[in-house]
Amino acid sequence: MNDLLSTEAEQKARKELTDEQLLRYSRQIMLPNVDIEGQEKILNSTVLIVGLGGLGSPVAMYLASAGVGQLILVDHDEVELSNLQRQIIHSIDTVGESKVLSAKTRIAQLNPECDVVTHETKLTDANVESLVQQVDVVVDCSDNFTSRFALNRACVQYGVPLVSGAAIRMEGQLSVFDARNADSPCYRCLYDDSESDDLSCATNGVLAPVVGIVGSIQALETLKLIAECGEPVVGKLMVFDMASMDWRTMKLKKDTACPVCG
Repeated sequence: MNDLLSTEAEQKARKELTDEQLLRYSRQIMLPNVDIEGQEKILNSTVLIVGLGGLGSPVAMYLASAGVGQLILVDHDEVELSNLQRQIIHSIDTVGESKVLSAKTRIAQLNPECDVVTHETKLTDANVESLVQQVDVVVDCSDNFTSRFALNRACVQYGVPLVSGAAIRMEGQLSVFDARNADSPCYRCLYDDSESDDLSCATNGVLAPVVGIVGSIQALETLKLIAECGEPVVGKLMVFDMASMDWRTMKLKKDTACPVCG
């Protein structure tokens, strides 16, 4: 009986699209594989974005404008002048401000109906589980392996899809790891924990649109997971060489000896 009451309460709490929202999101709703049902899934979803830099900027902006109901933003950094070349969610007016608060201000201008929860803190083993277990999808826009491995462990533990992206110089890569799928590899299947953080934009540079392209695809994959439209790139690694515009997709296999998901 308690389970039944809980289910009924959840259904009552579930948001339905208003007339204004039907107009706002009409170009998505007219897609047969999205429709009103898919848009309401987006409206009732919660997404965790870790990192509000070059990747996190387009991810947050596109997810907010597409109608995601709640975004949880995690980043401990402040906006610097050198960020503005590629981190398009920030502006000259927010230099010196917390990145999550700067992002929240911009999102409010795009879609004030999007509920934004900010955490001005580093992602750690102490807080990662509490963050991951309350969301529908995690988008990894961080720039270090420590955060990536921590997010991967928590996503596997709680069965939350992880949309992972990275970009540097004129190169990018992206994959989706979905622990709900028994055959899906995890991030640890692809990289071992001896990887270093030597490759970063701060030390190697990046051409501005490169992070925008990868981040936009991360947002797309997130919406596909939520609305259940299209086929997410689970079990695949997309690698982009944007100097030559060579886009490759490689199949990934689950590592049966993986210490996280094996």
